[in-house]
Amino acid sequence: MAQDLQLLKTEFLEYLEIEKGRSPKTTENYDHYVSEYLAFSKAKKPADITERSIREFRIALNRRPGVAGTMKHKTQNYYMISLRAFLKFLRKRDIESLNPERIELAKVGARDLDLITSAELERLMRAPFEALAKKGVPNLAALRDRAILELFFSTGLRVSELCSLNRDLDLTRDEFSIRGKGEKVRVVFLSAEAKACIKAYLDKRGDIEEALFIQMGKNAKNAKDLRLTPRSVERLVKKYSTKAGITRKVTPHVIRHSFATDLLQNGADLRSVQALLGHANITTTQVYTHVTDKHLAEVHKKFHGQRRK
Repeated sequence: MAQDLQLLKTEFLEYLEIEKGRSPKTTENYDHYVSEYLAFSKAKKPADITERSIREFRIALNRRPGVAGTMKHKTQNYYMISLRAFLKFLRKRDIESLNPERIELAKVGARDLDLITSAELERLMRAPFEALAKKGVPNLAALRDRAILELFFSTGLRVSELCSLNRDLDLTRDEFSIRGKGEKVRVVFLSAEAKACIKAYLDKRGDIEEALFIQMGKNAKNAKDLRLTPRSVERLVKKYSTKAGITRKVTPHVIRHSFATDLLQNGADLRSVQALLGHANITTTQVYTHVTDKHLAEVHKKFHGQRRK
């Protein structure tokens, strides 16, 4: 069995990509984090990976300059998660190495969600048509952009998932399957508004491009692939949030947050929201629960102590 860590790292990355179905970007990130540790520790074989060397690496990370002073604990944890995964891989291959459980993650504060109000969301949805209101019939770009915004809110799709869609979407149905992170397939649902907006957009399309959402205007002239990229969609959302007068930063993921919190605030259970979002672990979904805590006071007031009145 090979004991050279560089060779084992290569096998680990291949394992992530093939057996675990991780995306090329995720695999690239794991490569970066593990490689940094190996370079820092100068480890050559599995026995060289020790608690002491990892502790020294963590101290170096903690002292590394970051945007807000030093590197955030959340970012440091990415390195530790990658190292734990690498050590688990070694154990799976019956290679003696440090127990992955010996690596503890740093405690991080509760995650703050970037949220917009219902009124702001409604203004965002109307924004593609507001600028064209005086010109009469909306143009194709406005129809496309409104369809994108409505589809985001209807399905909670990630921006990469939305960009991967093709125009053969079956609009006679209220649902479709999407392949998300880790190649996992889930079902998402179309609202009547989203279906109407997508149909209006496709009816006006005169091309034969496969992609559901494509570039238009000057950006499309020299493009080899007309499919909208995640970066293009992020710029599009930012543009309309500005037009809608929303001062905070709005991204496709913020609309995904709105999708999740809207479901929870209207009575959906956490497990269902987890499935709709495509989260592998429910702890990821639980970040949304504190958003609905404001309803607890209303519930308490309405239902508690009624027999004592």
